[in-house]
Amino acid sequence: MNLVSAFFRLIRWPNLVFILLTQTLFYFCIYLPLYHQHKTGKLVLLMTASVFIAAAGYIINDYFDLNIDQINKPQKNVVDKVIHRRGAIIWHLILSFAGIVITAFAVGLHHWYLMLANVFCIALLWFYSTSFKRQLLVGNIIISILTAWTILILFFAFSSPSNAFNTDDPVSVKFFRLAFLYAGFAFIISLIREAVKDMEDMEGDARYGCRTLPIVAGVKATKIYCATWLVVLIATLGILQVYVLQFGWWPAVLYSVLLVIVPLLYSLAKLRKATYTKDFAQLSSYTKLIMLAGILSMIFFSFYF
Repeated sequence: MNLVSAFFRLIRWPNLVFILLTQTLFYFCIYLPLYHQHKTGKLVLLMTASVFIAAAGYIINDYFDLNIDQINKPQKNVVDKVIHRRGAIIWHLILSFAGIVITAFAVGLHHWYLMLANVFCIALLWFYSTSFKRQLLVGNIIISILTAWTILILFFAFSSPSNAFNTDDPVSVKFFRLAFLYAGFAFIISLIREAVKDMEDMEGDARYGCRTLPIVAGVKATKIYCATWLVVLIATLGILQVYVLQFGWWPAVLYSVLLVIVPLLYSLAKLRKATYTKDFAQLSSYTKLIMLAGILSMIFFSFYF
């Protein structure tokens, strides 16, 4: 493996593409149809900052997880094999600093708190890698919040501080509801996926003293935890489809049922039968595809607004 391919594996480039896709769809399919104000330059800066900060987070995670990954994912580990540990730290610092500088250029003084929020994200990713991911549910919640933040940062960046929660403006209400709907979807399905990954990585995590949910409470309890969130998500999406039907949005409802709700039901059935590491690995990949399908549903709003 050459240095370039190793670096792209280190920063999890498919996940970065997912972030870019999510933010692009949110801007072009939800924000623009509602407000008709072109802020593409601001979007590009925010997307770049998000990708840099996420990439820095993946690097620092692999840096501190070197021993665990040699057990759980030996074929995917590149730190100390292709990329030196010192080089990994340097890249983490460069990308983190660049992410903050670009955020500052994107939001300016008017949204100064978003720059501080991204500084906080970098700190969370550092402490997640060093300790939080080894604590019961703390790491899972942090990753789920950061996943939702990739949508919410655009919501706050494209809303004025005084108008973000304006209930008198119907456009602002729609923007708020859709932003938090998709952020909530991303949050819940990330909680599920992180718990599934914990079951997949039990062997290495247990050897190095991690206190993840399957290690502390057992696989059966973790399955119940995941199943509960799956049922909550399925029920919420089902109620949402009934609400949407009153507007006659049949294509969107059909898409959501066939490509999001039915796969979630299938995941629930697969979760019950999952026993081996490969089963949990497949389930983790499957939930990622469901998240992609959910995010792609934003396309419908570009036709309905």
